[in-house]
Amino acid sequence: MRSSTRSAVDPFIVMDVMQAASAAEAAGRHIIHMEVGQPGTGAPQGAVAALGQAMEQGALGYTVALGLPALRARIAQMYGDWYNVDLDPGRVVITPGSSGAFILAFTALFDTGDRVGIGAPGYPSYRQILKALALQPVDLPTSPQNRYQPVPADFSGMDLAGLMVASPANPTGTMLDRDAIAALVGACDAAGTSFISDEIYHGIEYDKKAVTALEVTDDCYVINSFSKYFSMTGWRVGWMVVPEDHVRVIERIAQNMFICAPHASQIAALAAMECDGELQGNMDVYRANRALMLEGLIEAGFTKIAPPDGAFYVYADVSDLTSDSRSFAAEILEKAGVSVTPGLDFDPARGLSTLRFSYARSTADIAEGLARLKAFMAAR
Repeated sequence: MRSSTRSAVDPFIVMDVMQAASAAEAAGRHIIHMEVGQPGTGAPQGAVAALGQAMEQGALGYTVALGLPALRARIAQMYGDWYNVDLDPGRVVITPGSSGAFILAFTALFDTGDRVGIGAPGYPSYRQILKALALQPVDLPTSPQNRYQPVPADFSGMDLAGLMVASPANPTGTMLDRDAIAALVGACDAAGTSFISDEIYHGIEYDKKAVTALEVTDDCYVINSFSKYFSMTGWRVGWMVVPEDHVRVIERIAQNMFICAPHASQIAALAAMECDGELQGNMDVYRANRALMLEGLIEAGFTKIAPPDGAFYVYADVSDLTSDSRSFAAEILEKAGVSVTPGLDFDPARGLSTLRFSYARSTADIAEGLARLKAFMAAR
């Protein structure tokens, strides 16, 4: 049977790395996972309890395509609490994870063949989803001087239909401040380029609060999820905020593509938003892990890093250590029992010289992983 040209997307390398780590574990080895961007904690207990109660009360069927009204209202309230943004709940759309939001956003905003700019290094699925939708991803090589975030000069005169940014970013954890976001929004407005802000790591910040694009403009798409700060990766529930005149556009597409986000996950997500004590406890773990990583990686010999403002990653330039980060990651897994992600996922042009380390797991795991990395590098 034939397959479409749109289906020729690249593999998600981190998933291949996870499979290799799982195979090593199946063979009896103890592997420290620094490859996966998944919280080591589960959903907040209040979320689990709320879902159990709802399931006892009756069947959970379809919701309306835009999501449970109570959840949309609570998310809008959060924008007031976190950012002092007065958001109409009618502009909030509940989605099947942020991945579902990307599909909806790209479908609503772009036509076949449109060019969409994405910062490199950046989350690899942007590129692959765009390809699968017959759109053209345009990598914008970012610089360490700009902390691996795009600036207007990176796409000046490039005739882009859209620009996708992320702050805090994956794989670097770096953030855009208000002036930087305003500059990007202004450049997009001037060029007629749609602006999409991936804010999935908001809430996981260290020295300062992340800025939402909604503080700068209403003429944008903002995408977020319950996967990271709310520790609900497997529940597959996220949201997007769109301009008022795009709500019906998104609703029609969502009705046909997804019907709705999972009802059970929406109930749990609503309850999770009231579990601040538990969520801040998770943040205490990330803060401790970040401090260990910034010290321990340098001690091990990974010295070229951009200290993360948020998320739970450290992105390291390892060009002084290898010319092939994929084989280097395989060597680290084999000899140190630590699973890390080669940068090819995030930057096809320059990723052979970078690695991403995740510190989303327990502090004990991070400490053990760093000890193993130090021993591996000392013996190398």
